[in-house]
Amino acid sequence: MGRERRQSTRVAFTATATIRLKGTTYTDCATENLSTKGVFINGVSVSPQQEGERCDVELRLSGASSDLVVRMQGRVVRSQPEGVAVQFEEIDLDSFYHLKNIVYYNSDDPDAEARILPAIDEEASEADEFE
Repeated sequence: MGRERRQSTRVAFTATATIRLKGTTYTDCATENLSTKGVFINGVSVSPQQEGERCDVELRLSGASSDLVVRMQGRVVRSQPEGVAVQFEEIDLDSFYHLKNIVYYNSDDPDAEARILPAIDEEASEADEFE
């Protein structure tokens, strides 16, 4: 079996997603898993030629007293019959912090996440300085 190339923690997480590809919008899709670097979204059918295509992603999180929308731009990196994997390329700072907390609180090992996330925070802060 191949070596795991993923450098960020992936957590099982279900949220309602909307993904916009060139000319097509898929709404009310379900996420399967999530990391600070990407998401797998079920219910999206794309051709192999659309792999590499840029897209907009919105994750809608509903709570008891409020709703939250996390927005990012990314690229379709893999398509399967059940859905697509999207790698994030752009995300605003507020959405990033919400995403980071989702991963942290859904991780099997939050202590390990706590050691990894400061480096990601530093990357995000440095990137924010150049905008």
